[in-house]
Amino acid sequence: MEDEFGGGGGRDERGARRGGRDEHGGHGGRGGRRERLFESGDLKVLILHLLAQQEPRHGYEIIKAIGQLAGDDYSPSPGAIYPTLTFLEETGSIAIVDPQDARKRYVITDEGRKELAAQASAADRTLKRLQMHQLRSREQRPAELVRATENLRTSLRLKLGDAGANADRELLEKIAAILDRAAVDIGRL
Repeated sequence: MEDEFGGGGGRDERGARRGGRDEHGGHGGRGGRRERLFESGDLKVLILHLLAQQEPRHGYEIIKAIGQLAGDDYSPSPGAIYPTLTFLEETGSIAIVDPQDARKRYVITDEGRKELAAQASAADRTLKRLQMHQLRSREQRPAELVRATENLRTSLRLKLGDAGANADRELLEKIAAILDRAAVDIGRL
């Protein structure tokens, strides 16, 4: 049975996706829980970034470049890339070099450069996320992060025990607030 993203596999008992393609049309890596590589709009800004680095590029070259940035274990599908290229072309952010050529080659326009400059922080976040994915995909997780994550898990287990969702509401709210602040602080780095 195909799911809404053209893959297969559907969802598991928790409602999480399993099998098939990930939410952005790629195959997402080596099993297990897949991270979401792109938030809304990230693919557009990443394509603009890639075209600003080297132009012109074919759609296939853009797919390959994103795969390399992600560590070669992720590849966005043509079904995610080509509609995004069409959107960027329609909004004037990119242009086709030779419309008569069977293989479209894209370049960034002045409008696209303005958009990329306006979205510089989003581009940086996306590139950092891809860099972290690449590190994880090569199983080169920084020891400091592995240690810190394990410390967090252990602290939660010790504090909550088997109570989980049945724990004291005030305690759960305090823990959630601490984790939310940490997430914001990390996001600002």
